[in-house]
Amino acid sequence: MAHIDWIKERQAFLATREAERASARQRLALQIFCGEDLDTIITFSAADRLNYCRRLKRLIERERIKGGKGHWSYDLNRHIGLKQALDTLQKSMQVSVRAD
Repeated sequence: MAHIDWIKERQAFLATREAERASARQRLALQIFCGEDLDTIITFSAADRLNYCRRLKRLIERERIKGGKGHWSYDLNRHIGLKQALDTLQKSMQVSVRAD
């Protein structure tokens, strides 16, 4: 195997692994805080997804406040996971609007 091929495969592997980590972070944050799976939420109606977006925004704001105050229970990974889950949910809403 050529050196360049090895480098490309390594980069692809690392990108895939990072995407899987981000997905796991989102799913865990949603499962803990909302008790729902991301795939399940994406299949909900537009109104329900909008309600979940509002809920996630409130949770993100709470995490931001805890982080700003230096609270012992603040978790950056949870904050990132909630934000990524919100972004994914908002993207799914944009896709469904375009499809309609």
